Amino acid sequence: MSRLLVVEDDPDIALALRLLFSRAGYEVAHAADGRAGLKEAYAEHPDLVVLDVGLPEMDGWQVLERLRDVSDVPVLVLTAHGQEAEKVRGLRGGADDYLTKPFANNELLARVEALLRRSSSGQNNWASQIYDDGLVHLDPTKRRVYVKGDEKRLTPTEFRLLNALVRHAGAVLSPNQLLTQAWDDPTGIGQERVKFAVLRLRRKLGWSDPDESPIESVRGFGYRYRRPGGEA
Repeated sequence: MSRLLVVEDDPDIALALRLLFSRAGYEVAHAADGRAGLKEAYAEHPDLVVLDVGLPEMDGWQVLERLRDVSDVPVLVLTAHGQEAEKVRGLRGGADDYLTKPFANNELLARVEALLRRSSSGQNNWASQIYDDGLVHLDPTKRRVYVKGDEKRLTPTEFRLLNALVRHAGAVLSPNQLLTQAWDDPTGIGQERVKFAVLRLRRKLGWSDPDESPIESVRGFGYRYRRPGGEA
């Protein structure tokens, strides 16, 4: 049974969500504010988080940012705002999906099921050999990454994304290819997710300046990792 965490401050909506998910066969926990939601997520490690944006104590964007520092648990963001800017903000922050209130129950359940399927099947079988080019040292068995000898903390998805790029050093990988390899999502839906994940990965590895980063954006095609010295 999958465990869901609903972080929602409106008691009527929270109750409706708990009933909906419970009747669908999920184990459901609830938190009424951002801080409580974050504490519950850290303690219980849910399989998916349904996160409202307009929360007291700590808003949903802050909760999402904190979650993405330590985990890539699927997060479905709920908001009363349907503006494109809000959707982009959610994707940039690491949300996996986005739904505007009011929503149809069947659509919400379908999106939750899809996210859980992708998450459970996302255990890619990467080569077990250590990768080391003098700049990046990546150990798939121990799930550790070092840049110039300094260990970097990555979420599982960020690790798979970096692994895909360095294993194909010099080659341009399209967003669809990266969705397949890092997210196990061959549908090609949500390509913007790749863009924002690459931005977060660069930042965590200390490569925020795109001109200096060995992870290059190839306009209109995708992304490429360049080994030190520009070698393929």
